Amino acid sequence: MLESYIPIIIIMAIAVIFGVVNVFFSSLFGPSRPNKEKLSTYESGIEPIGTAHERFSVKFYMVAVLFILFDIEVVFLYPWAVAFINLDSAKMLYSFISVSVFIVILLIGYVYVIKKGALKWD
Repeated sequence: MLESYIPIIIIMAIAVIFGVVNVFFSSLFGPSRPNKEKLSTYESGIEPIGTAHERFSVKFYMVAVLFILFDIEVVFLYPWAVAFINLDSAKMLYSFISVSVFIVILLIGYVYVIKKGALKWD
């Protein structure tokens, strides 16, 4: 049983050793000529404004979490659409009703988010 994992362990060990050796040799033999221009902060060709440790608004995180939530829920519809073609009529009706309930729950959540104002960017 465990002997089937030996090739995987060997490949992982080779990958780790390869990464460590590359990083070591790159720091050992690579050019290192730091100057003021190279060590300065670069943000799309313009001078940075403020500090890098500014706090983001909670609304930014709310929009990001809501995007991930709804995006991942929509991803569940793709396998259903692919499998829906190959179903017989009895399973097709049950599958269609199940996905319809899923979409209604999504829409209720989306309406709730809009009513709460989580997507307003004031």
